[in-house]
Amino acid sequence: MPKGFTVRLDDDQAEELEAVAKVDGVPVAEEIRQAITERIEQRRNDDEFRARLRQSIADNQKILDRLAR
Repeated sequence: MPKGFTVRLDDDQAEELEAVAKVDGVPVAEEIRQAITERIEQRRNDDEFRARLRQSIADNQKILDRLAR
């Protein structure tokens, strides 16, 4: 099931986003979804981000292990 979010943009961002969506012939929501998909893919391919992610997983695992005792 899709999850909804509220995003607040300043007037300039909103106008530019609407213009891009109009030129591309897609709804604004589709432009937003595509931008998010591209950003997530960039992060997946970023070695520094992935190292921080692995550290976050390890830190959280320690907490979960402690809670499970």
